Amino acid sequence: MNSWTARVRHNLRRRLRDMPELSAVATALEVHPQTLRRRLSAEGTTFKDIKNQVRRDTALHFLGKQGLSIEEIAHRAGFSESSAFIRAFKGWTGVTPYTYRKGL
Repeated sequence: MNSWTARVRHNLRRRLRDMPELSAVATALEVHPQTLRRRLSAEGTTFKDIKNQVRRDTALHFLGKQGLSIEEIAHRAGFSESSAFIRAFKGWTGVTPYTYRKGL
């Protein structure tokens, strides 16, 4: 896990339910938030992009599992409101989580 992107992704996955902000992740990685921002930028990404990717990947993973409600998946993906999750999911995939799940 050499890249800063991989380190941030790993840190976010471990703490997904409380979805830390950039400053908390920077502290965990023992760098100043601005330094982390610059290092991610040098790798061609942003903290927000990584956070969205981790949330999307988590949502897609859990939508493939039976028995979990959309509300539970939203929570596991780091969203406090299922409506915000549904909006974000539609932005990522073009369909709602319900429609996506039906197509699996």
